[in-house]
Amino acid sequence: MNIILALIVFGLIVTFHEFGHFSLAKLCGIRVLEFSVGMGPKIASFVKRGTRYSLRMLPLGGYCSMLGEDTDAEDFTEGSLNAAPVWKRILIVAAGPMFNFILAFLLAVVILSQVGVDRCVLTGILEGYPAENSGIRAGDEIIRINDHRVVFFRDLTSYLYLYPGKEADVTVRRESAGGEGAAELKTFHIAPMYNEERDAWMLGIEVSGKRDIPDSIPKLLYYSGQEVRYNITMVVDSLKLLVRGLVPLDDLTGPVGIVSVIGESVEETRPYGAKALFLTLADIALLLSANLGVMNLLPIPALDGGRLLFFFAEAVTGRHLNRRVEGAIHFAGLVLLMGLMIFLMMHDFMRLMSG
Repeated sequence: MNIILALIVFGLIVTFHEFGHFSLAKLCGIRVLEFSVGMGPKIASFVKRGTRYSLRMLPLGGYCSMLGEDTDAEDFTEGSLNAAPVWKRILIVAAGPMFNFILAFLLAVVILSQVGVDRCVLTGILEGYPAENSGIRAGDEIIRINDHRVVFFRDLTSYLYLYPGKEADVTVRRESAGGEGAAELKTFHIAPMYNEERDAWMLGIEVSGKRDIPDSIPKLLYYSGQEVRYNITMVVDSLKLLVRGLVPLDDLTGPVGIVSVIGESVEETRPYGAKALFLTLADIALLLSANLGVMNLLPIPALDGGRLLFFFAEAVTGRHLNRRVEGAIHFAGLVLLMGLMIFLMMHDFMRLMSG
């Protein structure tokens, strides 16, 4: 059952991503040869208006195959991707990641309307910690730490995890005694302290942990957008640390590890009922969708970001790279990505067996 739920989550995310490419291709007059959910052997398919719609066995990917895409020939047949103006090609390729962000936003609207927002409003200051003598006090709302925005309490805890021990300028919003609704911004310099018992760097602040349901549609939409921003920022910051060699190998997870995490989350949430289970899966789907959107925008051959890099270069220079050369570059990138995928899957299996 856990595997089935994991496949549903993967299927939703991949379908939305590929539907982005599909929708823009159709709008731009590009002929779509096949729209597939999943990879590998075909389970079922049908043809409608010249496009084959397929469901395939392996739920680890999917594709939207367009006329003139990934061809070695200089094919400029009417209705092919090659024949389209470069701005249309940019829109079609960028639509996949953008639809992932849209899906993440829609999921955030559903989740926050039910569980609320964890604003970083302080309820107390811990004795013996840096915040005690900094000037920060209960009732303050932290809105920034160094150059990172803080909307949710998770913004703060994630920052302290990603940048352990780093001194920080913490900006708070403090209600003013000058009148109702008036507030002032104050900034305090704090050096976090390491807590061995919790194995974490701490400022020495307390929050209630209470979540508040947004009391208006505009607020719900605002916080939903911030939820997507939070997830995107986490992915980008993690990638930066990975490039700098500050993320250990054990923190990397492939498809098998993700399925395992989903399964564990399902088991932990199941006793609390169907609603809690649905919201847990929606939260995982939000994270994975935002992650997929960011990863696909990386300027790596075979990914959407790699294709966009070629298209932007063409838009600037007015000339496109030889299709055979471009195809060879993307194929090489695909081989490397498949190698990385196999490595991560083996790593996941070894970690599960040892755990």
